[in-house]
Amino acid sequence: MARVLHTGDTHLGYRQYHVPERRRDFLAAFEQVASDAIAGDVDAVVHAGDLFHDRRPSLDDVMGALGVLRRLDEADVPFLAIVGNHEAKREAQWLDLYESLGLATRLGAEPVTVGNTAFYGLDFVPRSKREDLAYDFADHDADVAALVAHGLFEPFPHGDWDARDVLASADVRFDAMLLGDDHAPQTKHLEEPHESWLTYCGSTERASAAERDERGYNLVDFDGETGVDVRRRGLDTREFVFVDVELADGEGVERVRERVGEHDLADAVVVVTVTGEGDPVAPAAIEEYGEERDALVTRVTDHREVGAAVDELEVSFADPDAAVQERIRELGLSPAARDVDETIRASTVPDSNLDDRVEEHVRELVDAGRLAQFQPAPAADSAAEEESATSPDGETIDAATESDPGAAATDGDVAATDGEVTPTDEQEEGEKQEEQEEQEEQEKQEKQEEEDDAAIDGEENVVTDAEETATDGTTTDGDEESAGQASMEEYL
Repeated sequence: MARVLHTGDTHLGYRQYHVPERRRDFLAAFEQVASDAIAGDVDAVVHAGDLFHDRRPSLDDVMGALGVLRRLDEADVPFLAIVGNHEAKREAQWLDLYESLGLATRLGAEPVTVGNTAFYGLDFVPRSKREDLAYDFADHDADVAALVAHGLFEPFPHGDWDARDVLASADVRFDAMLLGDDHAPQTKHLEEPHESWLTYCGSTERASAAERDERGYNLVDFDGETGVDVRRRGLDTREFVFVDVELADGEGVERVRERVGEHDLADAVVVVTVTGEGDPVAPAAIEEYGEERDALVTRVTDHREVGAAVDELEVSFADPDAAVQERIRELGLSPAARDVDETIRASTVPDSNLDDRVEEHVRELVDAGRLAQFQPAPAADSAAEEESATSPDGETIDAATESDPGAAATDGDVAATDGEVTPTDEQEEGEKQEEQEEQEEQEKQEKQEEEDDAAIDGEENVVTDAEETATDGTTTDGDEESAGQASMEEYL
């Protein structure tokens, strides 16, 4: 006989809702699984894929998994696993790393015997490769055989890969398939092509708001005489509060707040779903209310139709690259910063080497003494201001408008009279308002510059000899280097 804890879809490293607490929750659930396995004296832990949420987990995530596997190893509980679609890499897998450390066994075509049961593994296989897949498994001499696989299998809902075809094609008779990928726990007993049990363990934490049922794992007993027995065990995970609100005509945000307020929201993930005929509900108002009630995070989904007004919207798409370049010009980045931006966004440097490449580039500039590369460039707004001129009567005139008085005129901003373009009273009033605002903004900038100059003068009183101004009015190398280093430190 053999008893194993069947788990999977732990998705370590998932920073759900962009909050660090959720990332820790996924690791805490996996730690619970290990604790239950040790306390329950199981013969092995079988993981059906998606140990990590991403194929590039952070070092903290890798070390977190390592700590759990060490605990199992110290308790003599084998960890048998396969690779899921979320964590799959083209070559070596993270699971191979743990296997090389003696902390895990990667299941495959060769049997791994635990008690009276031979375990095999089938990593996630993309659809394009399933047709040519060879189900060649080595023989075994155990009483029972089980295949651990990752994918959405029929005859379960949403299946795209028929488990009956797998069973029929395999040259080993499998008494059970221990499955991962579908986060909903479910079990089926098949009679064809031969008797077998199919079971999904479900995820150990809620990876989406659709996963309302309790999270947990399976305990599976394999007996050569009585067959396979699957039992469900729950996990103590973070509280999710699901609030479904159907609004009647005339009801709105206050009704939603009232319904949400019926629950204890402290440290919970609050998921609000709005339906019905009521008034529009601003999600921000409900999210703020949840925050006031100490919820970890609140999310609002309104499933109602927006209405016919949507058909009247016109949507246009700008060139994203041009938009990014425009924004970069507005930031006024230093030449060095622009080089870094180009390295990150447009180069062919692999992501794993970006940090080293950026550090190397910055070091080259410093070693070469090109510290001016770290001086910020004038922002686009400042450059635009420099191109403007002021008329004798105090009016600000844009250079482009001065050369072509009609260049700044747009439909709706001017009124045409006898073929001439003449500003309307409303336009003149708007221009006066804009001129006043520009003047106020300019005064603020001048005041800020005076304060900055005063601060600089104060700092110059305590500079070292190497930073002092040369007798001919030029600055010494020490002064330029100090300014460059300060800018570089701010940038880094």
